[in-house]
Amino acid sequence: MCQPTMSSSKSRIINRDDSLAYPSQPSPCDETRNTTLHPTHVPYRLAASYILSTLQQYDVPHPKIGIICGSGLSGLSQALDVNTTVTIPYAEVPGFPDVTVAGHAGEMIVGMLHDQSTICFRGRFHSYEGHDMNTVALPVRTMRCLGVELVIVTNAAGGLRDSFKVGDVAIIRDHIALPLLCGKNPLVGMNDEELGPRFPPTSNLYDAKLQDIVMAASEEVDMKEYMHKDGTYAFVSGPNYESKSECNMLKMLGADAVGMSTVPEILAAHHAGMAVLCLSLITNKVVLYDDPEGKVEHANHEEVLAAVAGRGAQLVKLVSEVVKRVGKEYLVVREGLNPICLEVEGRVLETKKKDDSNGVGFSLCPYHIVKGIMRGDHKYVAFGFAVAAIGVMGLKRRA
Repeated sequence: MCQPTMSSSKSRIINRDDSLAYPSQPSPCDETRNTTLHPTHVPYRLAASYILSTLQQYDVPHPKIGIICGSGLSGLSQALDVNTTVTIPYAEVPGFPDVTVAGHAGEMIVGMLHDQSTICFRGRFHSYEGHDMNTVALPVRTMRCLGVELVIVTNAAGGLRDSFKVGDVAIIRDHIALPLLCGKNPLVGMNDEELGPRFPPTSNLYDAKLQDIVMAASEEVDMKEYMHKDGTYAFVSGPNYESKSECNMLKMLGADAVGMSTVPEILAAHHAGMAVLCLSLITNKVVLYDDPEGKVEHANHEEVLAAVAGRGAQLVKLVSEVVKRVGKEYLVVREGLNPICLEVEGRVLETKKKDDSNGVGFSLCPYHIVKGIMRGDHKYVAFGFAVAAIGVMGLKRRA
């Protein structure tokens, strides 16, 4: 079984300042210990507890910045100071499932980046893998419990805007999320009041100051010609790529890029009070028109990974420069977040056992009768035998 590992090149103990360490302060549980938790609020607390205990073992400060690496973008973790990194496989973290998509490593790396303790999630969970939205948002909520204040979300996306070229980067300032509008939303269910409000606004989700920081950073690393401001990202569930009509519809709605992730994570982060920055790497131009001669290359995952590889080194430099500037210009003036109580024992709300009877007390329906016999439900079994007996008696009378 894989265990958390410290970089083999580590040659010193990290010199932490008090702001990055585990400060001695009143426990956040003092006020919330007597409040109950819904079972869906437990996994990210357990995950954060495990991660924090691991970081303490290696004398690594808890992270303030989180990075979610999109398809093929796991190399973003290379920006971290290799002498300070701790690698934790997802398989070791309570509640974290395996990743199944090529280009996602399935591990998290924590280390220092320009004096900012940073956690990189090398792989995300998608709803098209069969995960519910709570699982899709699990890394983000875990980050909030760790004390992360800014989440940088990256993705590989199809380009809808005419001016986009493969290899360009869009700074996302808004989104269109049809699955979320239809109820496939990470905020559906019992609200965790420690994280955020029941009805959060989203008109203030994307901060223009962060976009300005990215544009300034892109000049520093010679990427300005590839950058596009004020992008709108369309979230679709996948796993199939979009049809021509769907792409044209999204474009008419105002979308500039389309992909199968990101928005559920961004929404969960915003709900929990974290600042959000989203960067979309354009890995293919979507097909908008008929191609009778077969000259247009249709979207495929191999094409996505190849495009990422072509821009990967520059993206590492860009994200590194962004984190450097964010630490000096953004986080220092942003109001900090309240810590989350990670205690679980004795707080979990007991939920009522689901009634599989569908509200049916007695039924002549053969389905309910057989269902009762199979499940051993006494009322269905007894009533089923009674109906069978009456039926046999009726047949005898006719005979």
